[in-house]
Amino acid sequence: MPQYPPLSDVPLPLLVTGIAGVAGYNAFRYYSEKYPGQVFGIRRDEYWPLSGEGIVGCDILDKEKLLALFQKHQFRSVVSGLGTCRLKSCELDPAMAHRVNVVGINNLIEAIQSLQHKVRLVQLSIDLVFSGDGNGDYVEEDVPDPVTIYGKTMVEAERLVTKYQPDASILRISLPMGISFSGHAGAIDWIQSRFKNDKPATLYYDEVRTPHYTDCLNRLIHWTLTNELPGLYHAGGPRRLSLYEIAQIVNRVGGYNPDNLKGCPRIDAGPMPPRAGNVSLNSQKLITRLGFEPFDPWPALPIFVPTDQEWHKRIDNTVKGSPELLESVLYNNPNEENYH
Repeated sequence: MPQYPPLSDVPLPLLVTGIAGVAGYNAFRYYSEKYPGQVFGIRRDEYWPLSGEGIVGCDILDKEKLLALFQKHQFRSVVSGLGTCRLKSCELDPAMAHRVNVVGINNLIEAIQSLQHKVRLVQLSIDLVFSGDGNGDYVEEDVPDPVTIYGKTMVEAERLVTKYQPDASILRISLPMGISFSGHAGAIDWIQSRFKNDKPATLYYDEVRTPHYTDCLNRLIHWTLTNELPGLYHAGGPRRLSLYEIAQIVNRVGGYNPDNLKGCPRIDAGPMPPRAGNVSLNSQKLITRLGFEPFDPWPALPIFVPTDQEWHKRIDNTVKGSPELLESVLYNNPNEENYH
């Protein structure tokens, strides 16, 4: 279990962008609970159902509105989780992907620089800046070679932050595992939505990720905002899992029909959108800097880890799956109570 030292208060007020996504939504909830009335989140105007205290409809592409928001609140911390990650949409409309993921970041940087004081910035990037054509275990020095428009625009965003906000922290994350507002924004969401509606889901044997609980990511971001951590760091979880294995976990822990899970190599997925391979992240640089491993494995309990491709089909007493169990051990870190 991560051994965090006592966490200091982050510089306030705080802005979280991209709250329609899993990482941003969970970060916003985490900080809003800690600092009521001092945390703000922005989302596009069309996401109006996502509302509540501190939530502002402000498209990141509306530079004037964004600048006005920064002048009004004088933010001292920013957690940037913005970006469009819909792979197919980005492939079909590269200009849209560039506007949101690159121009949007540029607008955010300009807004930060419009203030007369230092602003702590944590920029969340992604493992899909790599192709995954090798054996994974990517380190920060590896040259990005994304196979998707999404990955390419995220590389551009990283370069903007590095150039114009050199004291910012850039965290390349993998699949953040936590709830989303919409119920379909995350990896668990999509897979579970198929199974609970008794529909098949096809996942890949050879797309490998390093997922992590949003509970752990929130705490890492908190540490980053209150300590000096400039530069680029890989922030992947300690357990490598293929998308097929992740779906096995969701299927069995959720108690769903095992016949609805299908598997295939990514070469059989078709050309649209392109699929990355083993993009597992080596986070040793971050661990060395912190002095401890910041993530619990996902899932936290070894009993929920597949041992073979038929694991989810076994009916025994080791895992009695249900949607309630899934929520308690996959969306939420069961070790969380030990942190309080």
